[in-house]
Amino acid sequence: QVQLVESGGGLVQAGGSLRLSCAASRNIFSINIMGWYRQAPGKQRELVARITRAETTNYADSVKGRFTISRNNARNTVYLQMNSLKPEDTAIYYCNAWWGGNDYWGQGTQVTVSS
Repeated sequence: QVQLVESGGGLVQAGGSLRLSCAASRNIFSINIMGWYRQAPGKQRELVARITRAETTNYADSVKGRFTISRNNARNTVYLQMNSLKPEDTAIYYCNAWWGGNDYWGQGTQVTVSS
């Protein structure tokens, strides 16, 4: 089992920055893939970014060059640095862990970008 707790969401103006954190209940060094997803009202949940144990990263085209995912194994935490935020980035952001053949999700944190 893995419990994930997100934090760092909030309201920001377009062009601003936020850093999301995802704290895991177990040593994330053993977790192969961790990622961030988001879901806007009326839309499906979509992948934003993910990072492997080897720290290989993947990003959605819409956030490339603006968002950076990273992991701190010593703190059992994954981060999502979001710069140059746009109104279309408004969504609930969810942390995800793929471990032991199962998907684990956090409760989500709201990010709202005003124009």
